[in-house]
Amino acid sequence: MRDVLPGLSAELVRLLQEEGEGDLAIRAHDLRVLADCGCGDDFCQSFHTASHPPGTPYGPGHRNVALLPARGDLILDVVDGRIMFVEVLGRPELRPALDAALTGGAGPR
Repeated sequence: MRDVLPGLSAELVRLLQEEGEGDLAIRAHDLRVLADCGCGDDFCQSFHTASHPPGTPYGPGHRNVALLPARGDLILDVVDGRIMFVEVLGRPELRPALDAALTGGAGPR
């Protein structure tokens, strides 16, 4: 993620530290953009950072971490301390970089 969305990556780490989520902040340094969320909404720039079967609940150990960015929404799905999904809403400037990373043939980043 640092290579694809360096600004968002740094913001995510900072916001997690501010929320007292030091362990997640450390893990956020190494997040990979695996797949688009697939909803198709133009206000959504969310992405998966780990594999998970579509349409199935995360189950025990799941929690949401809602952060307070300067603009838009940023909510993490965390399972047993692992960030599985980054919900990003209202940040359309991120879409071109996400699309390029996911269609560029270079694989997850």
